[in-house]
Parts: sequence; C-alpha cells; structure tokens
Amino acid sequence: MNKIAVLFSGKGTNFAHIVKTLHQKECEVVFALTNNPEAEGIAIAQEHGIPYGVVEPKNFDSREAYDATVVETLKRYNPDLTVLAGFMRILTPVFTEQVKAINLHPSLLPRHKGLKAIEKSYEDVYDEGGVSVHMVSSELDGGEVILQKIVSKQSLDFEAYDSKIRTIEKEALVAAIQKVLKEEN
Repeated sequence: MNKIAVLFSGKGTNFAHIVKTLHQKECEVVFALTNNPEAEGIAIAQEHGIPYGVVEPKNFDSREAYDATVVETLKRYNPDLTVLAGFMRILTPVFTEQVKAINLHPSLLPRHKGLKAIEKSYEDVYDEGGVSVHMVSSELDGGEVILQKIVSKQSLDFEAYDSKIRTIEKEALVAAIQKVLKEEN
C-alpha cells in the first residue's frame, strides 16, 4: 500500500477528507505535519492514530533551515507522496528538490498564484473559476498541473462561490492523489 504524508496549517478539513476517503483503503497516511501548534488538524491525526509533528517556523533562522528539518522529519516515514493540504508556507528548493509533493490551490492555475486566490478568482473577468492540484516545484504554484475542477461563477455571490470551491477542492485533492499514486505503481 502506498504511503503518504500530509502537511496542513489550519482546520485540517482537507486532511480529514483524505483520511476519510483514502486512509487504510487506497493508501496509508503515515505522517501528518503542521507549522501551527494551534492547528485543528492535529485532533484529526490524534483521533485516527496517525503520527504527527509540529515544526514551528519561529524556531528557525531561515526558510531553508525550516525546510531541511521538515525534509528530515518526512524521510523518517518514507512517504511515496507528500500532500500539501492547506499548508501555508512557501517552500524553498531544500524541500522542493528532495520531496515528491503535490499542492492544492484554489484557482485555475496559472491564474491567481499565491494568497487570496479565491477572492481574486471570484473578482476576475472569467465566467468560471475552480481549483488546481499541481506538483510542487520551486516556483510558487508553478509546478505541473495534475488536474483541475471548474466552478461556474454565474449567479453566485462570493459566499456561495467560496463554499463550492471548498467542496470541490476535497474531491480534486483525492482524485489527484489517486492519479499520482496510480502512475507510481
């Protein structure tokens, strides 16, 4: 069974969805890591007996030193794939050149890289927005796109659009994990 690690920063709703749909079925979540000691996703790891770690950026002098510790920590669990599920860190080549990872981004890349992508996508000139899952590279939100899911913005207020994005991002992330792991085997 393929092994994955999941990195998150906040509520962990995407992490929870991965655990619910894939863990001990299609793959094993062998490790979870957060940069936020207050992250609600920690409870999900505890509830499912998944080993987890908290690596706080404030304890490091540089992004590179932080990423080196994250990489060393991940290597102990030897995941086939690392999944960034709402991990709010810009990663350096120290990470991106050593770890096979995918990232969920809430816009149709290459549109709206970086922060506030849902807001930017909602306000742009296009009739549709959506989510992308891409390989992690040293360019922010710039790796090869694995898949995208589209949402029509027509007649949606921002709250409804945001809600749709947050629903389809879970489906997109699971589908991308399945696709990447299938290509591995």
